[in-house]
Amino acid sequence: MPRSKFVAGNWKMHGSLSANLSLLTAVRTGVAGFRAQVAVCVPYPYLAQAQSALAGSNVAWGAQDVSEHVQGAYTGEVSGQMLNDFGCRYVIIGHSERRSCYGDTDAVVAAKYAAALKAGLTPILCVGETLTEREANITAQVVTRQLDAVIAGSGVDTLARAVVAYEPVWAIGTGKTATPAQAQEVHALIRARVAAGSPDVAAGLQILYGGSVKPGNAKELFGQPDIDGGLIGGASLVADDFIGICAAG
Repeated sequence: MPRSKFVAGNWKMHGSLSANLSLLTAVRTGVAGFRAQVAVCVPYPYLAQAQSALAGSNVAWGAQDVSEHVQGAYTGEVSGQMLNDFGCRYVIIGHSERRSCYGDTDAVVAAKYAAALKAGLTPILCVGETLTEREANITAQVVTRQLDAVIAGSGVDTLARAVVAYEPVWAIGTGKTATPAQAQEVHALIRARVAAGSPDVAAGLQILYGGSVKPGNAKELFGQPDIDGGLIGGASLVADDFIGICAAG
């Protein structure tokens, strides 16, 4: 059975109540009836607004990070159960900005992934290499290491309840995009790595591409055999662009 396409928006640290309302309303209307699954991952303070604006639509919502802890003295952190209170379905885990700016190690990412699953959320697990790592020809080692940390901690079977996003760090917010062939190569590597543990899980796993996807290149990227959609950054903040990318699914 073919995998359905999935397009998830990552607003990062952008938004305001007024701007969000028009964006959410436009997206809700614009993607109604599309074949692709659609979600937006918004900053924590706007989860209630997303829940209100998107309830009953075909657009799911989620958060951009989650604590590895269930509750306790962890000032500033947000638990999976709190995300559940706002109807979240998805949560991004291990985004390159969390890894590089906030020190989320492979071990921390694995713990957050486990916490998300325990809370009944669907993790969108991000893996990917920096420009330095790509130029050193260690893309495969980096992506495999990041993936293996999660598999070792939670088991390959849990990926049946997750989504993986490949984000070449050198193509995020830079305007650069991996060629469809470059992206497909890494997506195939990810699927093969999962297949080594469970062919069935690998066959059903949605693997998203997250590196400067735009309406103009989305169809070709999504047409690759192992690319099942996109994790969209900047373009998810522009309704027409995001809707255009979703239409490519």
